[in-house]
Amino acid sequence: MASSRILTRLPAKSSDFKTIWTYLERGLDLIMTSPESFPSGSYTLLYTVVYNYCSSSSSPTLAESSKINRNAWKILQVKDRRDAGVAGARLYMELIQYFVAYLKNIRDNANRLREEALLTYYADEWRRYTAGTQYVHRVFSYLNRSWVAGERRQKYKNVYPVYTLALVQWKDHLLVPMQQQNNRLTIALLHLVERQRNGETIDQSLLKMVVDSFVALGLNDEDLIMRCLDVYRDHIETPFLAVTKALYEKKSEAFLLENNVPDYRKKTTEWLQEEKDRIEGYLAIETQTSIISVFEEVFAHARASAMWDTFQSLPEFHRDAVLQLRPPLSRIREELALSREKLEEDFKHAGLDAVSTLVGEDGGAPDLQDYVDALLKIRAKYSAFVAQNLKGDPECMISFNKICGDITSISPELLVKHTDLLLRKNSKKVKEQDLDDALDIVMVIFNYLEDKDIFERFYTSRLSKRLIYDASVSDESEAGMVSKLGEACGPEYTTKLRQMLTDMKLSKDLTDQFNLERKQDSDTDMSFSVMVLGTNSWPLDPPSDGFTIPRDIYPTYDLFQQYYQAKHSGRKLTWLWNYSRNELRTNYLDQKYILMTSSFQMAILVMYNSHDTLSLTELVTATSIPKSIITQILAILVKAKILVNEEPEQYDLNPDFRSKKIRINLNRPIKTEEMGEVLKNVDEDRKYVIQTTIVRVMKARQSMKNQQLIQEVISQLSQRFTPNVADIKKAIGILLEKEYIERVKGTKDSFAYVA
Repeated sequence: MASSRILTRLPAKSSDFKTIWTYLERGLDLIMTSPESFPSGSYTLLYTVVYNYCSSSSSPTLAESSKINRNAWKILQVKDRRDAGVAGARLYMELIQYFVAYLKNIRDNANRLREEALLTYYADEWRRYTAGTQYVHRVFSYLNRSWVAGERRQKYKNVYPVYTLALVQWKDHLLVPMQQQNNRLTIALLHLVERQRNGETIDQSLLKMVVDSFVALGLNDEDLIMRCLDVYRDHIETPFLAVTKALYEKKSEAFLLENNVPDYRKKTTEWLQEEKDRIEGYLAIETQTSIISVFEEVFAHARASAMWDTFQSLPEFHRDAVLQLRPPLSRIREELALSREKLEEDFKHAGLDAVSTLVGEDGGAPDLQDYVDALLKIRAKYSAFVAQNLKGDPECMISFNKICGDITSISPELLVKHTDLLLRKNSKKVKEQDLDDALDIVMVIFNYLEDKDIFERFYTSRLSKRLIYDASVSDESEAGMVSKLGEACGPEYTTKLRQMLTDMKLSKDLTDQFNLERKQDSDTDMSFSVMVLGTNSWPLDPPSDGFTIPRDIYPTYDLFQQYYQAKHSGRKLTWLWNYSRNELRTNYLDQKYILMTSSFQMAILVMYNSHDTLSLTELVTATSIPKSIITQILAILVKAKILVNEEPEQYDLNPDFRSKKIRINLNRPIKTEEMGEVLKNVDEDRKYVIQTTIVRVMKARQSMKNQQLIQEVISQLSQRFTPNVADIKKAIGILLEKEYIERVKGTKDSFAYVA
């Protein structure tokens, strides 16, 4: 390196590169030797020289510049520069060589030092070097704006602004060589930490300066501004944590041998606070999370067994005093993990034993009422223990919920069936005055279901059948159960259920109004009621096959169509004949009967008002009911002996029909496979619910990291079901394609909301 105490006047613009660099090198020596006293006038001279050289059209050619410092040229790994950028490249190469030579001198001096003297020398040189290179960065700011910026735009990520270049050289030519000599800096730093742990007073500012240098040397080539702790973690944090873990494994074992559990736990809190203070004093704040993990491993896992054994040996009246010490240690998340696991095991076994006694010899499912009673008894026992001994510790209550979830193996479908039986008219399951208590017990189990959306699907289906077929015990009980579900899962969960109840009330009012007008305009004796149900709320499928409306009811059908369209001109009615019910009075028998039928059965039977015998073909033609379905309907009528089938495909009205009942229910729905269809619909619904939740979260937050978004979606949906992480990721991909969200530029795991 050249040396001089003053800067002379500017070299001529036409000067060769050797002259220009000699001048610049002299200025660099002055800056790096004493950056705080470098005169501003000299800064202006140096900046002007850099500017003139980089912007001059007479800059050296590629051939000329490549003859000098070929090794430096190779560092860049760039080829075929055939423009004025060669001037910038040449300056950049010389800067690298300058820093390398400067750092070699520091490294040679450092090789003679050890321990605290080494740290002091390193910190002093780091302070001088960073101050000087920041000044150099400003001197070469035109180079940064022109050549360096252009190279980085062309994706040459190993080209850096001058100050960053200086840090890279420090790491490559000073830090790494020193650490290759038995981690000299790390060992010296850890020895100083050890002295502090032993009670000595140390210079924390010295440690902080050294640590800060390791943090500053972590570089992200893609984003030079982003904080990167790779160097710090490799050389400082990882060895620090290893030493810390080994230290406290010995200290904790020795302390526990000579002291009781309460003192041990208090001491653990003190040790943790000491380490947190140490981190706040001179280490990176991110290390706090890691040190807590170390303490969890050492104290919660490795020593938990000994703590549990000691706790178990204490007299009953002493345990409260021990467990009251928990709040000061709540910062260690798993300090009594083993204790909780043992409690879980005890109560889980008790619960399983209680439930197993309810299972019959044939292995069939137990009565749900007995099942719930057993579960509630276990719950009361566990809750009392937690309240008495652990002051209602919320983490223990979470463990309790987990136990109940493990014991409760009832499927959502089974729970819905049980609830359906409770809410039906003339239920044998429960007396009406005890119904509310029975529904409360249902909610106890409901709260432990993971797939509450599956429960909602089955429940909606069962509720629709109770309402359509007038099978509910009461409107108040139905509304009460829907209210309980809403309290458990929020109003959105019961939106469809509440709308179904509303539709039934509105339909009753609509029927009354229509019949009043009809009575005034006609003298028909046919009674009529209608349910107008919203497509979006009711799980009802329109008939997939044709149906010819019988002429006996067509006038009423047509009159209601006109009446409804006059009130609601923009709405379309789709008649669900497959769910409709009818009552027919017999007039051809000595005894008059009332036949309760489906609309399809009614369409067949009214044809016998004008015929005694009809063929299968005639019935299919007249009703438009497909042969595959009408044969099933006819089989029901023949079995009930309303019709007689003595000849193939010929059906006669039975004139000798007799029954002990006056009201005869012929409406036996053809069973369908409900389970598979419900689960298929649930899967489809979950996809859209996950997408909707992601959009809602992103709209509120505007931007989020991938993992944070996934956790937030799981949290928001946990009341309804536990979404699969793979499904959430798939939904994110779909929303990216639809441009509801977008990736944040320059990152791989962050998303932003698209307004």
